[in-house]
Amino acid sequence: MQRKDFLRNGFAALGLVSIVPLACSKEDVTSPSGNDDTGGSSATGDCTVSPTETAGPFPTKTPSSLVRSDIRDDRTGVVLSVNITILNTNNSCTALQNAIVDIWHCDKDGYYSEYGGTGMQSVDYTNVNFLRGRQTTGTDGLVTFTSVFPGWYAGRAPHIHVHVYNTSGTSLLVTQIAFPEDVTKTVYTTAQLYGYTKGTQDTSNAADNIFSDSLDQELATIAGSISEGYTLTHTVYVAG
Repeated sequence: MQRKDFLRNGFAALGLVSIVPLACSKEDVTSPSGNDDTGGSSATGDCTVSPTETAGPFPTKTPSSLVRSDIRDDRTGVVLSVNITILNTNNSCTALQNAIVDIWHCDKDGYYSEYGGTGMQSVDYTNVNFLRGRQTTGTDGLVTFTSVFPGWYAGRAPHIHVHVYNTSGTSLLVTQIAFPEDVTKTVYTTAQLYGYTKGTQDTSNAADNIFSDSLDQELATIAGSISEGYTLTHTVYVAG
């Protein structure tokens, strides 16, 4: 997979959030395709590893200290339940038990915890760790988190970062999860009472430099409503 260029245009005109564009490109790796997933699955149903993606400029600094299922802290927004199933391609895509799963994402305003006060993110959140957490899969390969629906920032489609380790702590995969655009449009244009005031995202999934060539493998299924909250369901395939 070739490295893609960073998105360069259209950021200064936004003026809605003080974040310099952080459109990280894919790593120079060969990512298998054909992941069979209930949310954005491949039509082939192949048992292959999910795409490897960059951890981005804001990875969790000490994930082992954030073992928790409710990752909201003081962040407000539409409630989002995150259900991620880890399957093992080395064992006919059966559930991978005792896998360690870290997730992290921005808040409704597009800001990340653990970083800030720099050109990359002007608002300083270096001393907090909201919207970051770690869980271990059960016999069904499932981890669940309670979070808030993420916002967006210039140059990226809405997303969640995922890092999967085996039970010994060896890294198996870093990937990302995309959101259906009909759902994001609903939240960003009608959930003002929950604090979503920036309007519709500036970058579509198809134009996103992470998802543009792998969206069918990284697109989650999301069900629910603004008032009742949403549930995200996604399957990640690793060579465990």
